[in-house]
Amino acid sequence: MTVEQNVLQPGGAAKHQQTFLNQLREITGINDIQVLQQALKDSNGNLELAVAFLTAKNAKVPQLEEATYYQTALPGNDRYISVGSQADTNVIDLTGDDKDDLQRAIALSLEESNRAFRETGITDEEQAISRVLEASIAENKASLKRTHPEVWSDSPNPYDRKRQDNCPVGLKNVGNTCWFSAVIQSLFNLLEFRRLVLNFNPPANAQDLPRNQKEHRNLPFMRELRYLFALLVGSKRKYVDPSRAVEILKDAFKSNDSQQQDVSEFTHKLLDWLEDAFQIKAEEEREGEKPKNPMVELFYGRFLAVGVLEGKKFENTEMFGQYPLQVNGFKDLHECLEAAMIEGEIESLHSENSAKSGQEHWFTELPPVLTFELSRFEFNQALGRPEKIHNKLEFPPILYLDRYMHKNREITRIKRDEIKRLKEYLTVLQQRLERYLSYGSGPKRFPLVDVLQYALEFASSKPVCTSPVDDLGGSATASGTLPTQTLPSTVEQQGPSSSDVPSTSPVQRSVIHKPFTQSRIPPDLPMHPAPRHMTEEELSVLEGCLHRWRTEVENDTRDLQESISRIHRTIELMYSDKTMVQVPYRLHAVLVHEGQANAGHYWAYIYDHHQNRWMKYNDISVTKSTWEELERDSFGGYRNASAYCLMYINDKEQYLIQEEFNKETGQMLVGMDTLPSDLRDYVKEDNKRFEKELEEWDAELAQKAQQEKLLSQIPRAPAPSPAPVQAGEPEYLEQPSRTDISKHLKEDSVQAINKALAEQEDRSPEAIMDTAIKLEYTRLLKLAQEDPPPECDYRLRHAIVYFIQNQAPKKIIERTLLEQFGDHNLSFDERCRNIMKVAQAKLEMIKPDEVNMEEYERWHQDYRHFRETTMFLMVGLEFFQKKSYMEALLYLIYAYQNNKELLSKGPYRGHDEELISHYRRECLLKLNEHAAALFESGDDQEVNNGLIIMNELIVPCLPLLLVDEMEEKDIVAVEDMRNRWCSYLGQEMEPNLQEKLTDFLPKLLDCSTEIKGFNDPPKLPSYSTHELCERYARIMLSLSRTPADGR
Repeated sequence: MTVEQNVLQPGGAAKHQQTFLNQLREITGINDIQVLQQALKDSNGNLELAVAFLTAKNAKVPQLEEATYYQTALPGNDRYISVGSQADTNVIDLTGDDKDDLQRAIALSLEESNRAFRETGITDEEQAISRVLEASIAENKASLKRTHPEVWSDSPNPYDRKRQDNCPVGLKNVGNTCWFSAVIQSLFNLLEFRRLVLNFNPPANAQDLPRNQKEHRNLPFMRELRYLFALLVGSKRKYVDPSRAVEILKDAFKSNDSQQQDVSEFTHKLLDWLEDAFQIKAEEEREGEKPKNPMVELFYGRFLAVGVLEGKKFENTEMFGQYPLQVNGFKDLHECLEAAMIEGEIESLHSENSAKSGQEHWFTELPPVLTFELSRFEFNQALGRPEKIHNKLEFPPILYLDRYMHKNREITRIKRDEIKRLKEYLTVLQQRLERYLSYGSGPKRFPLVDVLQYALEFASSKPVCTSPVDDLGGSATASGTLPTQTLPSTVEQQGPSSSDVPSTSPVQRSVIHKPFTQSRIPPDLPMHPAPRHMTEEELSVLEGCLHRWRTEVENDTRDLQESISRIHRTIELMYSDKTMVQVPYRLHAVLVHEGQANAGHYWAYIYDHHQNRWMKYNDISVTKSTWEELERDSFGGYRNASAYCLMYINDKEQYLIQEEFNKETGQMLVGMDTLPSDLRDYVKEDNKRFEKELEEWDAELAQKAQQEKLLSQIPRAPAPSPAPVQAGEPEYLEQPSRTDISKHLKEDSVQAINKALAEQEDRSPEAIMDTAIKLEYTRLLKLAQEDPPPECDYRLRHAIVYFIQNQAPKKIIERTLLEQFGDHNLSFDERCRNIMKVAQAKLEMIKPDEVNMEEYERWHQDYRHFRETTMFLMVGLEFFQKKSYMEALLYLIYAYQNNKELLSKGPYRGHDEELISHYRRECLLKLNEHAAALFESGDDQEVNNGLIIMNELIVPCLPLLLVDEMEEKDIVAVEDMRNRWCSYLGQEMEPNLQEKLTDFLPKLLDCSTEIKGFNDPPKLPSYSTHELCERYARIMLSLSRTPADGR
C-alpha cells in the first residue's frame, strides 16, 4: 500500500501523515520522527519498503533533508504534537527474522487500521488503549476463576479494609492497571481538576444528541469518573475499585490483544476524552459564542517555532499538551529542555545571510499544569526490541521557566551565547588541567606534581653500593625470620664483613642452589634506585629547580581548578537574577516506572500542598514519603526504577490547589461537603454497604464468642484416663483450656511442694501452698533473669518466665501460679489434693475488680501465640536444612508475620527478627533460582512447573519483603529476583517461551507493598514442652555450627 505524494505537505493530508507515521513507528519501534518521515519519503510512500529499510540489520540511517527536518505542524494537525526530534515512546516488539511474517504483519496492520478508521473514525492509538483495557479486565476476571490454590487472598476482615482517619484512599489494581492508578491519583490531587470533574453535569439534552462514537464513550466515562472521584473523597474504605471506569474505556473499542499500558499515552488520551466531554457541555452553554474548554485551559499551552530554512526565516505557533523530552545524554531537566528548544545551528537564527538551517521553540503561553514526558525507552536495532534507559536524570522541586519564554527571547539568547562561550573556555581549561593531572607520553600517566616529587626523591637518595640480597640476608638472619637456605652465595664471594654479615659461620656455608649461583648479582648494585654520580653542587641546583617547579605546578593546578569551579558556578547562576525567576512551577507529581521496557510497575509520588509532604500512591497502598525517597526511586541510576512523567503546576496559580470555602459562612469545605448532592448520596450509599459489612462481621464474631462461652460452660464427662491422653501434648497448642496442665508443669508443681514440705515446719496445706508458690516463683524468676545461649529459651518452659521478661502485671503472675497449683491433675494423693483445694479456694476468692480477666486472657493468648510462632520457626528451619524450600517457605512466612506482631508489643515478646528474615529471604532466593533453572531447560513441563513456583510462591510473597523499606537486604533480594527474570528479555528463545515470559513478567514487577491475608496456615505437629524445648535447642545448635550471613 502506498501513500499519496503529499505525505509531507500541509492541509488535509496532515492527519493521514500522522496516522502512517504512527503505524511505521509501531511496526519498527523507532522513535525518531525525522528518520520515519525521511524513510517514508525516500520509499515514495511505500510503507513496506520503508519498514524493510528501517529494520534492515546493517541499514544506515538516511541523511535528513533540512526541508523535512524543520517541517513544522500546521493547524490541520492533531493538538498533541511531537516537539523537535521527540516522538511517542510506545513501541511494539516485532521479533523474528522471517521476511514473510514481516510483510504479513505490515499488511495486516495497514488493512485493519485503515478499515477501522474508515468505518468508525477511531485511530490506531485509540484501539491500542482499548486492547490494554480489555486485557486488564480479562485478566482480573480470569484471576477470579482460577482453580489452583492461592497463597494469598483479600482479608475477609473488613476492618483490614477500613480507611484510617483522613488517610487518602487507594485504588485497587484490577489487572495490569497500575498505570491507571498512578495517573488518576495524580490528577485527583489537583484540586481544580477534581472540582471540574465532580461538578461536571451531563448536557441537558444528552439523550437527544446524536450518539456518535465519541459521545457514546466520553459521557458514560465522565459519569463513572465522577463516581470514582467521589469515592476517593468520602469513602470509608481503605481503597476503592475502579473497574467500572475501566470497563467504560474497554467497551469503547473492541480488540483481543493485550499489553501493559504506557502512562504518557494513557494520560494523553484521557485528557483528550475529558476535553471532548467538556466540549459538548461548553458548546451547549455558549451557543453562538466560541466555547472555552476548561481541559484545554488547564493542560494545554502554546509555543512559537522560530527558524531559518536555507536562509529563509519562518515562524509558526503550535499548541502542545504533554511535552516530550529525551533523557539519554543529559544530566538534568534543564539540559533536556535546552536540547528540545534548540535544533540545528543556533548562529543561523541570528544571521541574515546564513545558508544553514535551525530553529528555536519559545513558550508563548504555559498551561497551569505542565506535564513532561521523559522518553526512557529506545529501540535496540541489534536485538530488535525496545530497551529502557536507566541513566540518572535530576529534576528540581521548583522549576523556573523564564529562560524558555518568548518574552525573554533576547536576554536568553545573550545568556545562551555567554554560556556557550564559557563552556568553550571551560573545555580549554579542563584540557589544560588534564595535562597536569595525566602527565606523560606513554600508556601510563601520572599527575605532574607527583612526577616532580618522585624525581626530587630520586635525586635526594644516596647511592649505597651494597648488594640488596646481601643486606636482606643479614637483616633476615639477625631477626630470625628468613631460613638459612635462602641466603645467596654473593656473601661468600665478597668475604664476610663485620658490618654486614653476622658471625655465625653455618649461615655463610649454607647450600646454594645451582640456578642461583649461575645468576650472580653485580657487587656494586645499589640497594635502592639512586644517582651513581652527583656532586653536592649539582644536587643543590637540581633540588632547587624541582622544588620551584613543583610549587609552580601546584599553583597552576590550583588556579585551573579554581577557575573551572568559578565557571561552573557562573553557569549555574546565569539564570538566577530576579528577571529570570518570575515563572516558577512547583513539582506536583512524579510517575515512576520500575522494570524493563517490556514489563514493569507504575506508582506515583504526589505532593500534599497543605501538609507540605510527599505521599506515595502505590495502588491500594498510600503512605507518607520524603524527597529523599523520591530522589532514590525517580532520578534513575539506582535499581530499575526511574521517573517517566513529571507534572509541574504554576506556583502562582493558587486556585489549582486551593480548598473550597462556604460562600455564606466562609468556612473551608472538606470531605463530603465538597461533593454535589447526587455524588454525596452515592457515597453515602456505598458507605452504608460497607458499614453493614462491618456490622455483619461484628455479629459473626459475637456469635462465635457466645457459642464458645456456652460450650465452655457445659460440664465435660470425666475421661477414664486423662493423663495418658494429655501427657505428650503441648498445653498451649492443641488443648482447649490452660487448666489442662502438662506433665512437665505437674512435675514442677510436685517438686515445689516437696521442697516446701522439707523447709516448712507448719504442715498446714495453706502454709505449704504459700511456700511452694514462693519457691516456684523464685525458680522461674531466676530463669527469667539468666542470659542463656540461643538454643536455651526458658520462655518455652513456662509462661511465667515469658510474663516476667515482658513485665506482666503482678496480679497476672499470681493468678497463673494459683491456677498451676489448683489444677485437678494434682489430685493423685492426699497431700497434693489438699494443696489443690486451697489454691482453688483462693482463686474463687479473687474479686473481678482485683484481676482484669480480659487482660489476663490477652497475656495467655500472647504466650500461646509465642509458642505457635516458635513451632512455625522450628519446623521451617528443619525443612530448610533438609533443602525442602517449598515446604519451609510457608512456615517461615508465618513465623515472620507472627513474630513481627509479637515484637510490636515488646522486644522480648518474640524471637530474633533478623534470623527469621534471613532464612525467609534465602528460601525465596533458592526457589527463584530453581524456578529460573526450570525455565531455562526449555521443557514445557519444567517451564510450567517453574512458573507455578513463581506465581504461587514467589510473587505473592514479595510484598512482605518490600513493606519495610528499611530492610535493605530484602529490597536487594527482590531486585536480584526481578533482574534474574528481566535478563531473559535480551536473549533469543522459542516463541512460546517468549510469550510465557511476557505474560509472567508484569506479575513479577507489578507488586505493591500491600500485605494480603493468609489462607489457612500449615498444620503444626503436637509436642510436649520437653519435646519442644529439645527440638528447638537441636535446630538452633545446628544453625550456630553453620553461621548464616546476615545473622
